This record gives sequence, C-alpha cells and structure tokens, in this order.
Amino acid sequence: MNTETGHVTRTRSVMMKFPGGGFGYADGDVDLDDLLGGLFGGRGGARGGWGPVPGADQEAEVGLSVEEAYRGTSRSVTLQAPGGQRTIDVTIPAGVTDGQRIRLAGQGGRGSEGAPAGDLYLIARIAPHPRYRLEGRDLHVELRLAPWEAALGTSLAIDTPGGEAKVKVPAGTSSGRRLRLRGRGLPNPRGSAGDLIAEARIMIPNRLSREEQKLFEELAAASDFDPRRPS
Repeated sequence: MNTETGHVTRTRSVMMKFPGGGFGYADGDVDLDDLLGGLFGGRGGARGGWGPVPGADQEAEVGLSVEEAYRGTSRSVTLQAPGGQRTIDVTIPAGVTDGQRIRLAGQGGRGSEGAPAGDLYLIARIAPHPRYRLEGRDLHVELRLAPWEAALGTSLAIDTPGGEAKVKVPAGTSSGRRLRLRGRGLPNPRGSAGDLIAEARIMIPNRLSREEQKLFEELAAASDFDPRRPS
C-alpha cells in the first residue's frame, strides 16, 4: 500500500540468471533493454550492432571466343556495388572451358567494419564459332575432302587455334570418319590437353567439267562398288 496515494503497487517477479551463476527472482518491473543489453554487451548490441560482417561472394559472366579460351586473355569486368559501379582488370588463364568458374579471392562484396571481402567468381561463356566446336577440352573441326582424296588418302594442313597442324587421311576414308590429333585441343594447366578431332566430309563439285564427267563415267563403269551394300 502506498501511504501517500492510497493505491496498491503491484510488483512482478521475473526469473533471471545472475552474473555469478544460478537463477533467482527479481522483484519489481524489469527493463528488457537493460536485461538484453547486459547479455549482448550494451544497448547497441541488442539493436543491431552485431559486429563486423564479411562481404558476400559475387558472380559475373565473361564472354570468350574459342581462340581466347585457347590462349588466355584479359578482361575489364564491371560490377555493381552499393556505392555505384566498380571495374576490375582480370586475367583469364589459357584452357578455360565453357561454364568453368574462375575464383578471384577478395574481389567480391566488401565487408563491414574491417571484415574480409567476399570472393568473385567469373563464369566463362565460350561463344559459338563458325569453324570449331568444343566438347569439354576436345576441339572438333570439319575436314572437307575431294572424292579422290578420300579414296586414295592424303596428308593435309588444317588451321587450329594453336597454329597449323598436319592430319593424315587414310585411303578409303568415308564421310563421318573422325581423325584424332592427340593434345591439339584446349590446353589444361592441371593435366592433359584435349584432342583435335577432324571429321571427314566428302565434297562433290557442283558442276563437272567435260573431262571430270568422262572420268567419273569411266570410274562408274569400271567399279563394282555398291555403297548401299552392307559392309
């Protein structure tokens, strides 16, 4: 009973853990801010001051040609940041494959209060090429042959991203036959390079000269070859 006002003052008992250990009851109204502040190191800790926060990892795609993937290249990559854009210069190593992730430590989002930055992951995207086709590290190329080259066999020079290469065409090569040159595909910094695979395609002239016409007719008369007969 409050003798000055005549009202009854109600008290509340709250279960608390005291600094020395153990639990007990504290009578009277309890300020939860004071309570949580004691648990988390002051009022600021309870209201969002959680300390340094590491930066987030970021991703960015980088477009490459087959030649750039083969030899390696450099790029300027522009990233969105809370304070605006930032641009960094990066080196793309030789031999990256389509979809490969390249990690740049500490180049991601910035941390707060001195915490470390996140990492930046560059995702390689290799554009389609009019001449080459990539499957992993293997490089596929079409090898066009005249009928007599396919029939008699020959040795040809073909262009690759790494320079000229010689391919030996065995006699009796048919369209679709694959000729493999070991190690002439994309390089691999951590292992074996890919292969260059030349796929034969026999080409026929759109128009035959009189001499060519005569020779093909003689060949047709002399040969008993039937391409539709099971081999």
